[in-house]
Amino acid sequence: MASSTFAIPQNMLLLIIAVIALITIIIVTIQWRRVRETQNNAILIDKQIELKKISMVEKDMDSKRLLETAMPLPKDQQEKLTSIRRSTSDTMHEIGYLHSEVSERLARLEAQTEFRKLQKMLNEIEVKESELEKTLKDIKKH
Repeated sequence: MASSTFAIPQNMLLLIIAVIALITIIIVTIQWRRVRETQNNAILIDKQIELKKISMVEKDMDSKRLLETAMPLPKDQQEKLTSIRRSTSDTMHEIGYLHSEVSERLARLEAQTEFRKLQKMLNEIEVKESELEKTLKDIKKH
């Protein structure tokens, strides 16, 4: 009888070990698949980046080829293009100036605000110091 009661827990132990092994195998398999998918996604993204680069180079080469083989424009059209380029350049300079002016004015505004805040704090400190000195004088008189 003693051997039969011992056999049941041993069988249960083997069953538990088998279930744990099965769960471990399933988890490892799932993780391995995730890693493979991630690797495949990385490779796919790499290939897409390469294709984009190639596409950009092709577009650049096409635009250079068009510029090289472009027929000379009549003088009035060349003057119009030059005028447009000059106008664009002037506008870009004006934009740069305005950006700089806005940045400088913001910096000045921040500095003025900080100055006012510090001045107010200094005034409050001076008031508190004078009150404290007055209190100390009153205490010394008594």
